[in-house]
Amino acid sequence: MDAITFARTIRERRESIGYWVTLDAPPATERIARVGYDFVCLDEQHGMMGYSGILNGMMAIDAGRTAVGLVRVGENSERLIERALDAGAVGVIVPMVNTAADAVHAVAATRYAPLGVRSYGPARSALRIGPRPAEANEATVVIAMIETLEALENIESICAVDGLDGVYVGPSDLSIALGGAYPYDPSINEVYEQALATVADTARRHGVAAGMHAPDGATAALRIDRGYTFVCIANDLAHLEVAAATHLHAARIGVRDAEAVSR
Repeated sequence: MDAITFARTIRERRESIGYWVTLDAPPATERIARVGYDFVCLDEQHGMMGYSGILNGMMAIDAGRTAVGLVRVGENSERLIERALDAGAVGVIVPMVNTAADAVHAVAATRYAPLGVRSYGPARSALRIGPRPAEANEATVVIAMIETLEALENIESICAVDGLDGVYVGPSDLSIALGGAYPYDPSINEVYEQALATVADTARRHGVAAGMHAPDGATAALRIDRGYTFVCIANDLAHLEVAAATHLHAARIGVRDAEAVSR
């Protein structure tokens, strides 16, 4: 998938499934990018990587030539958005977008003049996106995170912002904001599901993509079934721990079974 195909997929609200990367481990990211996901998102906000990690991660994703790379930037900052795009990201997921003004700021940071304020210096991104400004503007995706009560209250005006391609629910922060004691707290499940439905329905009415993070593939499928058009699954650190624990458990069970047979 190339940048413009991905942009059209998002804007046309077609299904897209991605994977979340938190580790600065380009060889692992390269393997993940070849599995078959439509996109791989590098997490600058909470992930364990700086700019060099983003740059190397983008090269690893591009090496597979099947997925495209996104970055969840650290904050709604022109500088961070510009750096992520110059490194080769086809788009950005911008955290803590609480108002339409926040969304306008994020969109402007991804667009060259006269549509925005992005400074021209695409470095390696010009190898795959653009390099003409109009081409880059058309191929670059900007997605606003919805993760606070303020964002929920302003979801109509956020989704109406010109140039915004999609909204993306951050389930951990949103569930805590709704009164959960911890992410995915079942005691607030009803109000949580209602909030998710509001986001999905509002995005649909405004013709923008509705995205969400999911802890596993089964949850991702559920969210797509309930109106979300793109999802991103889990993260590499969590899956590394689960895989290691699973094999350890199997080995210990096997040893105990072998000891029982020998007795």
